[in-house]
Order: sequence, then structure tokens, then C-alpha cells
Amino acid sequence: VFPESSLKVTGVDFLKSQNTRQHHTDGYNIKNLVVRRGQPFNVQVSLNRELSAADKLSLHFGIGEKPVKNRGSLLSLKPEREDFNGWKISVVKKNGKECLLSVTSSPNAAVGKYNLQVKTGTNIYKPENGVIYLLFNPWCEEDVVYMANEAQRKEYVLNDTGIIYVGSAYSIYNRPWNYGQFEEFVLDACMYLLDKSKLSLTDRRNPANVSRAMSALVNANDDSGVLLGNWSGNYGSGTSPMDWIGSVTILQNYYKTKKPVRYGQCWVFAGVLNTVMRCLGVPCRCVSTFDAAHDTEENLRVDVYLNEKGEKLNSLSLDSVWNFHVWNDAWMKRTDLPEGFDGWQAIDSTPQEQSQGRFQCGPCPVKAVREGDVYLPYDSKFVYAEVNADRVYWVVKKMNGKEKYIKVGTETQAIGKNISTKAVGQNRREDITREYKYPEGSKQERTSMERAYSFIRPSGMVPRSGYASTVRALSESTQPLIPKEPVTKSGLHIEITNTEALHPGNPLEMAITVKTSTPGNWTVDVIGSCQLQYYTGKVQANLGTVKETIKLEGTSEMQIPLKIAPDAYMKTLSSVDDEVLILVTAVAEVKETNDKLTKETSMRFEYPPITVQMPETAKLYNDFSCALIFKNKLNVTLENCKLLVEGLGIFKMTTFDQGDIMPGRIMKSEIICTPTRLGEKKIVAKLISNQIKGISTEKGIIITE
Repeated sequence: VFPESSLKVTGVDFLKSQNTRQHHTDGYNIKNLVVRRGQPFNVQVSLNRELSAADKLSLHFGIGEKPVKNRGSLLSLKPEREDFNGWKISVVKKNGKECLLSVTSSPNAAVGKYNLQVKTGTNIYKPENGVIYLLFNPWCEEDVVYMANEAQRKEYVLNDTGIIYVGSAYSIYNRPWNYGQFEEFVLDACMYLLDKSKLSLTDRRNPANVSRAMSALVNANDDSGVLLGNWSGNYGSGTSPMDWIGSVTILQNYYKTKKPVRYGQCWVFAGVLNTVMRCLGVPCRCVSTFDAAHDTEENLRVDVYLNEKGEKLNSLSLDSVWNFHVWNDAWMKRTDLPEGFDGWQAIDSTPQEQSQGRFQCGPCPVKAVREGDVYLPYDSKFVYAEVNADRVYWVVKKMNGKEKYIKVGTETQAIGKNISTKAVGQNRREDITREYKYPEGSKQERTSMERAYSFIRPSGMVPRSGYASTVRALSESTQPLIPKEPVTKSGLHIEITNTEALHPGNPLEMAITVKTSTPGNWTVDVIGSCQLQYYTGKVQANLGTVKETIKLEGTSEMQIPLKIAPDAYMKTLSSVDDEVLILVTAVAEVKETNDKLTKETSMRFEYPPITVQMPETAKLYNDFSCALIFKNKLNVTLENCKLLVEGLGIFKMTTFDQGDIMPGRIMKSEIICTPTRLGEKKIVAKLISNQIKGISTEKGIIITE
């Protein structure tokens, strides 16, 4: 008998369409095969002759620069043999010279790009597009990112559009965002970040390490990561943070240039990190907290300083309360922690504070925040303070040439309100505050707070700021464990509202309502101020103040109007590149009892809407037209208008210059869209001008075959 000719591979078919459908990876816009770990996929190997019993055939999967067997970066798999590092391979069927193999990776395999080679005897075959991308697998029960609910997986892993909630606790509004984790080059950008992170192969198995590394790499602060943060109000040398409507352009630019993209603020960082985590297969959501504390000293306290007119001062405090702050929750089992801390983990890529020498934050178990277990890694003290700090108000008075600090109020329930994320499968806001905090005043809240305080030990109530610490303040004992809203002898209460719609170009009409609720005659001194501020709490302009003494008897109330003329603020509004909020602060002091109370409310300007007109359905590859209409119902001309439009799978990101839009004028733009993907798709549009930054909208369309 002649010895058989040596066995050679003549081709490898990665059976892409069947594999990616089963792995929920058919959305990725990439030539290569993308699969999830812990789940079988098939490859068809074509040979130069039939396979016989004596033949040696093996698949080699290599990851990294120079894969080697003993380090686990090279896996050599032989059919029907014992598994190798939790991977196995079997022959599904042989048909003449064709051989169908099934490969199952380990459910805790390192995530990344694997190079496949087929070895037969001494021959090695390198297939074309032989790099396979291996991702986390929320569909696999053995994977630590396993998520049992299909609707949640569809939202938190596969949905490539979403909503980020911004504004203020008084007026929350939604900003549509295109995550675009399946778009061209986005997966490659994520793989580039994984390589850049220098995580070891062992660390790449674990989503806790991967998400921590990604929280560091989405900001550019210490590692020339994706986005450069900028809160200066001046964005001439890049793109203003307000001008993005999705992550795709950002990640594509970054991947192309390998240089940080200019500029981001918190919702942009969160939008990009959400894209990166979903792209890698970790379920993830954007989370917005209103009145979030940025507590630099981890003492659960943020001091706010006012001048004698009741205007907030920027210069004194390092701490701040942001009108909103957006971070992310990623879903995983925490194998590195004691039991009970699986599920959502907070991660934050906005560069606020360094953690272990880098600008990174998390993963911090959301349950640890709720239970007060703030000793658990990572960064749980910082996240706990963001949603639980107290806000203390001080008025700075000049007395005999010295500055004196007078405490005019403590708010214990003002921080960490309306914690929000997009609901699963619906375009509505879901309030998840209860996942982060027990109800105010409940027994569990008390227990959790005592736990947290035992690890944090807040300092006593003296003002502390750049230089205020040198001034001996009215010394007070350290605060009680759970200070309640101060109950005053007069039952003093303040409410701040707007009495007319807050349209740019109109007078701003607001009211401070002061109430008392106990018997007696009360004389109340009220000071109030109106300012424009950035969402980070930084004051941009003082618009006006009011000062009145009112008399109230028993249970009664009085409204003090506060009206600001358009001239007082329109100039500031047009000169900044950010969206600013209207901040109203009121301080009331009852003469008879010396009761003091401070209240602040941030409101956002209200804008006319953009409307989108397009069919409800369209057929794949058949053009349809979409009209974007905006009527300027304001009393001011909107200058330098730009319309930003993007529809994933239907319309590439484009900016249209619209010039100036006069009051009463209608802008109408028509675009032609070509659907290249099936399913529900969305058009996201945003109008920006010198005067207004934040008008956006979205509309869905269903694409059928």
C-alpha cells in the first residue's frame, strides 16, 4: 500500500452568517468572524483528501503578539481530545474532503482577537481573515456577565441607540444618543483599547478588570485615551461637547488618528463608555444622577458659599454639586468580592478624581452603595458620596475687615435625586434611585448610613474651602448621624418656581414662595438671586437679586417675584458654547427665632421642538425621504444654526449649515436615507446655534425586507 500523500488544508469557511446569528453578533460591520465565549461555533475545513484515522489535525488559536503554549496565549486543540484551558473541539461530520468542526471556547476565556491556524502533520494553513474576535457572552450561564432576561439583553447589549437624561432635578429632559457599537471600526477601536490597557491575559477574562481599564481609557487624562475633557466654555480647537449626538464619530476618529478626540463632558464620556462595554459584550446602561456631589475630601459634605446678596460664589470651594452627572452601570458577577455584590456595578470615565494613580472609577457594586459597604473595591466611597453627601450653605459676611462665615442651612436629602436610566424596551425614563438608596427616613437607610459613616468619619461642621479653613468659624459639634430637614420653630419653608415659560429672549419670571406653618407673627428677611450656571455648578453670570422683609402670621405664605429682563442674560447665553441653567437661590431668616433656611433650584430654558416627518416603514436598500422641520417661536434670531443628523444603518452623520433663523421663520431640511440594515432604526437630529445648544429629537422607522 502506498503511503498516503501528506494531508493539506485547502480552505477554511468560517460559516459567518450562521455563526453570528447564533451568537447575536450578526450586527457587527466587520469582515471577520465575531463570536461570544462559552458557546459553540462551527468551521468547515476543506482538505486535499479524505481524513483517515491516522491523520493528525489540530486548530491553533493564538492571542497577542507572540503566542506561546505555556502562557495560555496559544491554544492547540485536537478533535475529541480533553479540553485545553476549558476550550474543546469536536468533529460534527465528515463528508468526503470536507470536515465540519465545532469549537467551544471557555466561558471565562480571555476576550480579544485570536489568530486561527490549522495544523495537519507538519503543514500549517493560515486562512484569509483568520482573526476571530471573541467577546463576553451574556447569553451563556457560565459567563460572569450572564443576564437571564432576554428583553434586558436586547436593551443593554444589542440596542445601539438610547437616551441620556440631563437637565436638572426640576426639569429633566432627554438627550437621544447613538451608541453605534456595531458600526464600522468601533469593534476595532475597542480591541485597540484592550491592547493599549496592557491588561494581562488573566485580567482579560474578568469584566471587572476590563471595565475598570475602559473607564480609564475613555478619558485622555493619563494614557492618551479616547476623549479629552473640557469644561472651560471655549472649544474652538475641537468639537464642543454639546455638538456630539453619538459615539461613532468619536471612536472612528480616535481609531483613525490614535489621538484623543476633543472634547467631552460627562454625558459624552458615559455615552462612549456605554458603547465600548456593549461592544465587548458586557451589559451596560447610562445612569444620570441629579444634584450629584463631587466631594473632593470624602467627608460626605459639600459646602456652598453665598455672598450677602445671596449669590453663589465660585471661587471658594473645591467641592461642587453638579446639576446632573452621568456614569454607567455594567452587569457582572463579582468573583473578587464576598457574596451579595453581583449585578450592576457603577463605572465612570469622566475624569474627576484619581483612583490608584489614574483617572478611573469603578466597578463599584451598586448594592454596596445602597448598603453602605463603602470599603469594597473599587471607589465605593466616592460613588457613595456622589449620591449621599449633605449640602451646607454659608453666607460670607465682611465684619471689621474680616470675613465671617454664617451657616444658613443644611440639606440632607438634596443630593443624589431622580437617578435615571432608559427603560428596557421603551423610550421612557426609569427611576432607579431605589437601587442606589433606601427610602429617605427608612430604618434600612439609617442602618446603611451608620455603616457608611463608620468607614468615612465625616469632619465637623466648620466651613472648609481654599482659604476659609484659616478663619475660625462658629464652631459646632460634629453633625448628628442622620440630620433631618431642619424643623424650625416657625415651620419655615421655601419653594422656587417659574411663573412663565422660560423661553430665551423673553423675561425670566420666577417666584420665591415663603411659608410658615406654626402659630405666631413672623418677620422674615428674604434674599434671593438669579444666576446662570454650567451643569457642573460653576456660576457663569449674575443676573439679578431681590431683598425683602415680609410679615407672615400662623400658617400663611407670600410670593416674592423675581423677574430678569432679556438684556440681562441674552449676551451671556450667546457667548458660551455650553448649555447653561438658570439658578435661583433664596435665603430666609426669621427675626424672632433666628431660624435660617436656604433653598436653590436650577431650571432649564425651554425651546421650540424639531419635528421629523418620514414614513413608518421602509424596505431595505430602498431610498426614502425624511424632512426635519423647526419653527423659531422665540423672540430672538437664532444665529449660526447647524443641524446635525445621524441615523445608524440609514443615514451617515452629517452637519448642515442653516445660517440665521429669524423669529417666526420655519427651517425645513430634506434628506434622502438609504436603509442598509433590517429592524427598527432611528433618525437622531440636533439643532445648535449661538443662543441655543440643546434642541434634539429622534424618530424611529422599521426597515423590512
